Amino acid sequence: MVTHYFPPEIGAPQARLSEMTRYWAEAGEDVTVLTGMPNHPTGVIPPEYRGVIRRTEHRDGVRVLRSWVYATPNEGVIKKTLGHLSFMVSSVVLQGRSVGPTDVVVVSSPTFFSIFSAWALAKLRSAALVVEVRDLWPAIFVELGVLTNRRIIRILERLELWAYRTADAVVVVSEGFREDLIRRGVPAAKVTTIRNGVDLDLFQVGRDPSRGREWLGVGPDTTLVVYLGAHGISHGLETVLRAAQRLQEESVHFAFVGEGAMKDGLVVLAKSEGISNVSFHAGVPRKEVPDLLASADVCLVSLRDVPLFSTFIPSKIFEYFGAGKAVVGAVRGEPAEILRDGGASVVAPEDDEALASALQALVGDAPARASMGARGRALVEEHFDRRAIAKRYRDLLAQTLNPN
Repeated sequence: MVTHYFPPEIGAPQARLSEMTRYWAEAGEDVTVLTGMPNHPTGVIPPEYRGVIRRTEHRDGVRVLRSWVYATPNEGVIKKTLGHLSFMVSSVVLQGRSVGPTDVVVVSSPTFFSIFSAWALAKLRSAALVVEVRDLWPAIFVELGVLTNRRIIRILERLELWAYRTADAVVVVSEGFREDLIRRGVPAAKVTTIRNGVDLDLFQVGRDPSRGREWLGVGPDTTLVVYLGAHGISHGLETVLRAAQRLQEESVHFAFVGEGAMKDGLVVLAKSEGISNVSFHAGVPRKEVPDLLASADVCLVSLRDVPLFSTFIPSKIFEYFGAGKAVVGAVRGEPAEILRDGGASVVAPEDDEALASALQALVGDAPARASMGARGRALVEEHFDRRAIAKRYRDLLAQTLNPN
């Protein structure tokens, strides 16, 4: 597994990949992860990794090979690109020999340039190559206005399609992604949807909420609304702040937990607008997330109103459902369908009035929240158990070795 992101970093990619590889190792596979020194999203390398150019670790039965990277915060296109390029080179130069005999190389994108590392390793080891696509890159940056140079966009799009053609199999995380790739000429038989899911043993219903509420500084009589995850350009969290502003007269508090490029701006906006019923908190290690979610009365999912986001499924949905929480989502398309299937309330993205109204309907209505949470838990138990998803993924990897 080649990935720019891996624990002890926190985030959705880290959770997906660490749990997948752990389950594969438990099933008897010899699994190696090739990654960089942890630093995402702050750009700060922990003291125990500083000054180290390569390191070998073992986590949950998985061998983890780390190489030096140019560490930079998750902001600024040029610096982030340099960080991605540094891993592309260092992963092969510093740790390529250590990988050893390999049957299948799986690379998870983004970051996009990791695909070239994986391609080189697959060639060197005569291994099958599986490209996992968690974001439509560079398309999403084009829609968000981050990339505007048409020449650069064309080059990146050609490289993207080259990667899909070169791969023995392509894994995507939503049906919308699969349809996009097929429409652009990738053979349908090559593309498989393996969605995100949740560790049902880690995320359980009925945990004590007091620990999380104490950490967030919220009393037992306040309706607590939690947003957990990245605070980035994609997430439309300004809309959540405006919804909170509309509910300042209610006994409701909004807790934003996580990091990201937009966080500082959100803090400034909340202060300048005098939005008093919100608080901002650092991201937490994954083992602490279940206690944090246990403290919530309602959990939030939010994305910008960008057409391509109708195909993006935030992985936090499954963890919210796994914890048995009522969920309100400001999304369209495929994620909205999953939320509705799990009993969640869904409103149009970037509509703070509609979002505030949906939240207000749940303030003080514990039975309604409990009913929503039970339906969400039932959905993930049936369809989004990470262990079952990992088995399906493992079966796909085996098929790349024996296609007939």
